[in-house]
Amino acid sequence: MKQRIITGIIVVLIMIPILLFAQTPVLPIAIAIGSVIAMFEMMRCIGLQKAYAFAIPLYALAASLPFFSRYMALGSLNANVKPESARHLAQYGAVLMIIILFYFFTVAIFSRGKYNLSDVCVLFATAFYILVGFNSILIMHDNEVGGHILYLTIFVSAWMTDVFAYFCGMLFGRGGKHKLIPDVSPKKTVEGSIGGIVFCVIGMMIFGLLCNWLNTEYNSNILMFALGGVLASIVSQIGDLLMSYVKRHYGIKDFSQLFPGHGGVLDRFDSILAVSIAMMCLTTFVDFF
Repeated sequence: MKQRIITGIIVVLIMIPILLFAQTPVLPIAIAIGSVIAMFEMMRCIGLQKAYAFAIPLYALAASLPFFSRYMALGSLNANVKPESARHLAQYGAVLMIIILFYFFTVAIFSRGKYNLSDVCVLFATAFYILVGFNSILIMHDNEVGGHILYLTIFVSAWMTDVFAYFCGMLFGRGGKHKLIPDVSPKKTVEGSIGGIVFCVIGMMIFGLLCNWLNTEYNSNILMFALGGVLASIVSQIGDLLMSYVKRHYGIKDFSQLFPGHGGVLDRFDSILAVSIAMMCLTTFVDFF
């Protein structure tokens, strides 16, 4: 427990300057590094880390997409929402994923059985998830009205859910009478899940009020912050369970030991990947300010 707390503090101290200087190259660099490490962890989990026909293109994409999203596809920071820019970015992404899909299938076909088709499909799905998840943070920051503030809800909601699901599970779920999904994550309880949602909503509403207090440029829609908290908390827990499901399927405990007591990038950012995608989609259709 002591090691876990110390590592958690170090991670937070690293994250603070990244978030404070998000409008500089610091954020895309951090996202590129995180994406590359996460991609390696997933390929090693599946057993394809030495399959260079897959690894090299995925590393190149993970390292370059954050810079493409900020400096080439969108062109400016914190501008009002530009439907044509967002549409073009989505089109680029769709075309790119189709190309990768056909490339993966081509490599699998001509490998003469060297690569298992199901593993190749899992790699494609999880690589897509990792790339979209990390880059959604950047896209939300750069392309939404008030995005330089609103993107912080990704971290607020994911961390509030994680922390209070743990404590509520400890306080109210003792004895484990109401397991959430024991086949995937034996320690998670229904009480912890509900507690995570409740406190995430409270945290999001407080964050919305702080936005009004600290920045008069925007007028927060507190109801949307509350509804966003419900969605983000549910998705956060699904993201956590998804990575647990993958680990259980491949028989590993952690994706890596990069963060002692916490595991790897995918262990630590499993919820954030899911929440970033959900919040990016939500903010595309509704206004928080």
